[in-house]
Amino acid sequence: MNAITGVLEEPAEAVRLTTYAHGGGCACKIPPGELEDVVRGLTGQTDPGVLVGLDDGDDASAVQVGEDLAVLSTADFFTPVVDDAYDWGRIAAANALSDIYAMGGRPISAINLVGWPRGVLPMELLTEVLRGGLDVAAQAACPVTGGHSVDDPEPKYGMAVTGIAAPGRLMRNDAARAGLPITLTKPIGLGLLNNRHKQTGEVFDEAIAVMTQLNREAADAALRSGVRAATDVTGFGLLGHLYKMCRASGVGAVIDRAAVPLVGGAREALRDGYISGGTRRNLEWVRPHVRTGAGITEDDLLVLADAQTSGGLLVVGELPGHPVVGEIVAGSGIEVR
Repeated sequence: MNAITGVLEEPAEAVRLTTYAHGGGCACKIPPGELEDVVRGLTGQTDPGVLVGLDDGDDASAVQVGEDLAVLSTADFFTPVVDDAYDWGRIAAANALSDIYAMGGRPISAINLVGWPRGVLPMELLTEVLRGGLDVAAQAACPVTGGHSVDDPEPKYGMAVTGIAAPGRLMRNDAARAGLPITLTKPIGLGLLNNRHKQTGEVFDEAIAVMTQLNREAADAALRSGVRAATDVTGFGLLGHLYKMCRASGVGAVIDRAAVPLVGGAREALRDGYISGGTRRNLEWVRPHVRTGAGITEDDLLVLADAQTSGGLLVVGELPGHPVVGEIVAGSGIEVR
């Protein structure tokens, strides 16, 4: 029986996990505007060792514990983004690990976070979710050392990840400087395809490949290039995460819409109306800070605000092999051309 609708489902081998969730992947995040209202006025403990904390909503926290060592901490979990349990586990693990890579760190330990409707969904499916997470963590050379689970009406999975980095080489969202190019390391449009998958059951292999790809190599390339500002593109969309970076850094940005790559099938999903509520909320939040050039349509903005799951890195600097999609400029806000 579906935990949300109360409708009897097919046997376990045909279970569609996405039907057990009100939203999918990072599109199920609390909207950025509402979240900022919740945490406004809250402050972390004052400590000289805190390099990155609550102030700018960066991808992970960073605490210096030695002259050449900072410990990074993050947690990320979400409802099913695809129906295949093993793939969901892989995607969720890659997404959680991405926060460490986005800060220029190396993941060293992960803890599973699980919510599971144990009286509704077979426990064998949870085994497959966890197996997917283990396989991606192994690919990242990050041991999974434990976890925590609760009986939950909606299935949820993710990880809390600990990483390490050199304090002087952190990539932060408050370090963008005018005059530098903006590079994007994965195509966008994943939210459109995930929403189509949720509604139709169609499987998009390219989207799964993009979401399960670790951001490790892109982060390593960024560090070798001396990059100091980066973030990953997830639930708040390219525009949302870029705006947070610009606001934290006291700069503006220009985005070349035609230069932003889309995952195969995303354009058709947009045309057919598979736009998530999370994407629309993203655009509503960031719209006051966006200026549009001639020919930029509402659909263009919706794509740029599309709620990604396990997206790529948005890097302030140029990385060989990845497209330059814009530039950091003096001023404030984002211009889309």
